[in-house]
Amino acid sequence: MNFSKIKNNFQDLKNEEIDVKQGLLSKEDALNLFSIAHWKDYLKLFSIASEVRDYFKKEIEITSTIHITNICKIRPKCLYCGFAAGTSKEGYYTPFRISDEGIKNSAIAIEESGICRVSCSSGHGYEGREVLRALKIVKENTNLEVLVNAGADLTEESIKEMKKYGIDTICCNLETTNKVLFKKIKPGEELEDRIKVCKLVKKYNIELSSGLLIGVGESYEDRVNHLLYLKELDVDEIPIMGFNPYKGTPMENHPRCSSLEQAKTIAIVRLMFPNIRVTSPTPTIGAELMQFALMGGASNIATVIPDNHPMNIKGVGNPKTGNLKDVIKMIKELGLTPKIKK
Repeated sequence: MNFSKIKNNFQDLKNEEIDVKQGLLSKEDALNLFSIAHWKDYLKLFSIASEVRDYFKKEIEITSTIHITNICKIRPKCLYCGFAAGTSKEGYYTPFRISDEGIKNSAIAIEESGICRVSCSSGHGYEGREVLRALKIVKENTNLEVLVNAGADLTEESIKEMKKYGIDTICCNLETTNKVLFKKIKPGEELEDRIKVCKLVKKYNIELSSGLLIGVGESYEDRVNHLLYLKELDVDEIPIMGFNPYKGTPMENHPRCSSLEQAKTIAIVRLMFPNIRVTSPTPTIGAELMQFALMGGASNIATVIPDNHPMNIKGVGNPKTGNLKDVIKMIKELGLTPKIKK
């Protein structure tokens, strides 16, 4: 694999000869990078992707989590889901809805740990009211940046309300833009509903996070087409979530996506979107393997739980979440700087 073209494009970007939104790769370049299979090429890819990340991002962000409710009204359930009530005994099998006081206590604990950003997520069936409730409480009691994630459950009215209450980011993961595959693994949802939410988020000039679920049967061309579509949406953050099976779900025997494959995808995303937030949630890559994501150019580590967090948080993708102390240690071991409030 010849990386000189990418390096030349990066130099042109630094010289302001090409626009950052153009990125450093063509569709053909991205497909060629997905086909690499030799350690020398992996090292070159990770090197240039990390260099690009470091040029735009001086610190590695850390995002914690508050799960509001696992009571989800989607029917039939997503085939891989271990989050919703009754789906997996590894996950949140028993239905719950966290109280206002529980949200407040969790948010205060997260802020006291030094983390600056929190994700508030819920199941579907509330037209965004549950994550809006969480947003209000977190903003009233802390200075945390807030991302909410309720997928296609949001309405235009709830998005407008979130704008009013100072929302920082709204996440609506498309997961795959292959319509046949989407319907296969998410039989109770429609891809167009999620796309509609993404467009509404941008309509109201709110930061949009929208990610890929990889290793579920998509092709490399599917991934590249998905990323090109996210360019059209002018996305601000891309989470890369490798499939990690939950026991008891219909996809429990589907192979886990390797950490190397996730890191390769993260690196390609970084080269296509040089200056945006590229996120790796700890449960989808393996909390002990986050350095793969960082070497690939990730700039945000998500689902990070401080010791003082009052909730028993389980991950989406795998029950094991990242401990804040461990994540900070892994970031520093690579000579990077974690974004932590002193």
